[in-house]
Amino acid sequence: MAKLSPLMFVPPAIFAGFAIMAYVGMFREDPQGLPSTRVGQPAPALPVETLAGFDAAAPDALSSGEITLVNFWASWCPPCRAEHPQLLEMQQDGLRIIGVNFKDKESQARGYLEDDGNPFLAVPFDPLGRTAIEWGVTAPPETFIVDGDGTVLFRFAGPLVGSDYEQRFVPALQDALER
Repeated sequence: MAKLSPLMFVPPAIFAGFAIMAYVGMFREDPQGLPSTRVGQPAPALPVETLAGFDAAAPDALSSGEITLVNFWASWCPPCRAEHPQLLEMQQDGLRIIGVNFKDKESQARGYLEDDGNPFLAVPFDPLGRTAIEWGVTAPPETFIVDGDGTVLFRFAGPLVGSDYEQRFVPALQDALER
């Protein structure tokens, strides 16, 4: 009679573990959403460095008493370019938007805003992405709704276009503005 090696049970056990994680994940409240540890917490600091030729974010920019959007973007990011017209429209509607440019080349970011328009009241520059990490940004674009006292109310990962934007971001922004 052949002796069974305990190592024979390792691959099926690993597979069973992945299957259980997938099964549990299917029943999350929002399987597409990524949780943010920043929601309900004070917003992290913005970069002190600013994209050359653009306004800096004032130290109290996120606690000015007004709702502020903080948008993490890059000139090399196609979804960021897709949402740009929406950001320009939001700016025209009077929304305060701070655009944190990250992991980008300064000349390309500056050229992009000069060519396509600047929807931002300030453009902090985060070339190494350190501030993005502090905010919990996973990939550009990501937009945060920050209350007038500097508390992060909502995080939206992805471009501000399409049905996901209309069904999740717009209602969250309206709720914030009605507070």
